[in-house]
Amino acid sequence: MESTLYFLIVIGFLAGLMDAAVGGGGLLQIPGLFNVLPPQTPVATVLGVGKVASFSGTLTATWQYVRKIPVPWKMLLPAAVLAFAASYLGAQSVAYFPTEYMKPVMLAIMLAMFVYTFFKKDLGQMARTAALTRRETLWGLFFGALIGFYDGIFGPGTGSLLAFVFVRFYGYDFLTANAAGKVINTTTNFAALTFFVPHGHVVWAWAVPLALANLCGGILGARLAIRGGTVFLRYGFMLLLCVIIGKFAWDLWQG
Repeated sequence: MESTLYFLIVIGFLAGLMDAAVGGGGLLQIPGLFNVLPPQTPVATVLGVGKVASFSGTLTATWQYVRKIPVPWKMLLPAAVLAFAASYLGAQSVAYFPTEYMKPVMLAIMLAMFVYTFFKKDLGQMARTAALTRRETLWGLFFGALIGFYDGIFGPGTGSLLAFVFVRFYGYDFLTANAAGKVINTTTNFAALTFFVPHGHVVWAWAVPLALANLCGGILGARLAIRGGTVFLRYGFMLLLCVIIGKFAWDLWQG
């Protein structure tokens, strides 16, 4: 039990740091939990414990970002509400949705995102100053709902999708995009908790230390990202895409 606690703290801290800095903390945290927690632990409980930690770390990182980075609240708040509802609907739809088709689709999307970011050197390097148009705000609501549903039903790469949308379609720099994405990601994590907690899928003896470690990692990760700026985030984003692409490709190869 003591060794499990130590491993949970290490996993939570590293996942929180990674997620706050460039995203993708779940790629480290979820496999880590499956390896550390007892083999008889139900899958829903593993995911529930992980979501408590993810929410804690993402909420902390979001607070760090929005204190220093201006974000488009007028679009983000209604988009976050839609993302919340869509994420909950996605979690409820897991049993009816063919998620095995998600990995090849996401592999293709992530490859396209990587190629586009690699060749467009100035992508996400310039800060946007113009206000959002009505059309852009409506698209924001659409993207919030779509990515929220994906996060509820599948999940990996949600932060990368959000960051890319804000950079590519709104012209924000990577720092602002990361901050904006964290706002929506916080609500989708909370939506998942509204399902996992009432249904008894959280073991608090595991979730609390994991969440505290994730929170500490989130503080450090957000500070590193803010200090490193857009260049740091561009390279971090591309590295994260490589990790996600590799994981999806490996899973498909093994399957």
